[in-house]
Amino acid sequence: MKYVILKKNKLDEFIVNLSKQKKVMAPVSKGYNNYAFEEVTRGGQIALKYIPTILPPKKYFMPQYETVVEYDTKDGKQNMEAIVEYDEMILFGVHTCDLAGIQSLNVVFSDRPKDLNYIIRKNKIILIGLECNDYCDEHASCKLVNNELPNGGYDLFFTDLGDFFLVHVNTWEGENLISLTKVFEPADDIHMKKREKLRAKKREIFKNEVKINPDQIPDLFDRSHNSKVWYKLGERCLSCGNCTNVCPTCHCFDVEDEINLDLKTGKRIRIWDSCQHESFAKVAGGENFRRKAAGRQRHRYFRKFKYPVDKFSRYFCTGCGRCSRTCMADIRLKETLDDLIKESI
Repeated sequence: MKYVILKKNKLDEFIVNLSKQKKVMAPVSKGYNNYAFEEVTRGGQIALKYIPTILPPKKYFMPQYETVVEYDTKDGKQNMEAIVEYDEMILFGVHTCDLAGIQSLNVVFSDRPKDLNYIIRKNKIILIGLECNDYCDEHASCKLVNNELPNGGYDLFFTDLGDFFLVHVNTWEGENLISLTKVFEPADDIHMKKREKLRAKKREIFKNEVKINPDQIPDLFDRSHNSKVWYKLGERCLSCGNCTNVCPTCHCFDVEDEINLDLKTGKRIRIWDSCQHESFAKVAGGENFRRKAAGRQRHRYFRKFKYPVDKFSRYFCTGCGRCSRTCMADIRLKETLDDLIKESI
């Protein structure tokens, strides 16, 4: 493992140098304790202390609106061209919960049949992580899913240690950025001890607020399929889809054709969809496998804590808390888990 340090007074120079190489996206304050990943060219534009952004960096890996095919049938032609839309970029300041979300998407879209659009796009993005030193807010549950500390998935990883960042160089791409920008210095034992002191402090700050061992969560859901909790959530849920839109691991999409006015040219697009919409599980003939909101809420939770564990051996909840922050019906993930636990006792 290679570690280097970046002095705080050189952060601006680092970001300026990066922006000359590629587009740089980083968390930016939008006011009222809201943040969003946007393009930056200077270090002073970046919010180094922030709660999870409104939308996760998933939006760069899986765009909300993406053209996948363009077609032209004029003059008897039957031309169809596959399209891959991407931007080469550097994502700076990605928290561990969002790194875990990207890792989950990588697993999904690398499974058969592989999604080449996603795979090509992710290989054009360099990831620079940023450690959370303080507990996020009352909605976060990163300790529950073991995401309070970095678990890989980055090229460089920054830990704020006061006057400097300790930086873990994890890939060749990360090593290349270190060489190109020429603003880093070698790390020594003193720097590493400061990080260990911070991690010891974090073990006191980051607590699992849900009274269950994380390893027991899949078994809890095995027992909770017919729980009354889902029906209570269904009575409150507005089926707006906010929770899935902001989730870093939700990856459902719809495919639509947009035909031009000449009725001969057009494009096929992929757009985000949500399992919380009433029409999501409707099939030909009008049958709807999850007509009621209770079934859709249950499905959402099972897609985070049960199904991906069975298939991929990992939780697809990253602990970011976005679903709870954005829910207009005040449905809280940690409260739902607590209710399931109380019912199962």
